[in-house]
Amino acid sequence: MSAFIEETTNRLLPRIVLIACGSFSPPTPMHLRMFEIAKDHFEVNGTHKVIGGIVSPTHDSYGKKGLAAAKHRCAMIKLALQSSSWIRLSDWETQQDGWSRTKSVLQYHQNFMNNYINSPDVNTTMSGDDCLPGWLPNNLRVRKDPVQLKLLCGADMLESFAVPGLWSDADIEDIVAHHGLVVITRSGANPERFIFDSDVLTKYQRNITLVTNWVPNDVSSTVIRRLLARGQSVKYLINDMVIEYIRQNGLFQCKTNPLDNCRNSAILCCGDKHSLMNKLGENP
Repeated sequence: MSAFIEETTNRLLPRIVLIACGSFSPPTPMHLRMFEIAKDHFEVNGTHKVIGGIVSPTHDSYGKKGLAAAKHRCAMIKLALQSSSWIRLSDWETQQDGWSRTKSVLQYHQNFMNNYINSPDVNTTMSGDDCLPGWLPNNLRVRKDPVQLKLLCGADMLESFAVPGLWSDADIEDIVAHHGLVVITRSGANPERFIFDSDVLTKYQRNITLVTNWVPNDVSSTVIRRLLARGQSVKYLINDMVIEYIRQNGLFQCKTNPLDNCRNSAILCCGDKHSLMNKLGENP
């Protein structure tokens, strides 16, 4: 009986999908770990049911230092997500004509899910799209109630709202008012003070969920790129398949000593290269 009650209660919880936007050059474990931390928070508190996660890498025209080509970033994200059953890649941003504002990215994914849920045809949306994207969460149509898309980010993005000229006030208000934020913070941080100092964030603070990460991981993409450029090991810092992909494609000025190059070439010739391509859905 208790299992039945729990299942019924879960069905009634508001459904949310988490989306993280950024460079992911390369993707690190913490980029993906944030999804699990947020999902645990909502499950433990019993306030929402997380039904999907989306990783949305930015367009090449964003122009950030160290930004690998979108095709490589998407490939690395796919490899890093091999073990996840609920977090998926969306390459929509990378396929646009130029850089997209975060507000537009959220609107696109939210509208697509709304259209899909309300479409009478199982395999199409209300706009007539008959090719469903891979990022779309499973079982969206199990219920007809709305699904809320929330922006998942670290405290650094929250604080970036205060950087002059970086965000428009209208975009910040739209994101927080219509979607909401899930902010992963470090122990000892004080995001509440930052929210208090912002009139817009204070106005919509009910839409901001603060989650403390009690197991910090400071390994950033910048650190990974620096180590690779110096020829130093990044093993156990990022996914092994991502490391192999970086080496295969010579990304981030990756340097290895001659013995490592010979060893890696031998491994790839013996099948690892084909294995990576199969995991990416490509033919050798």
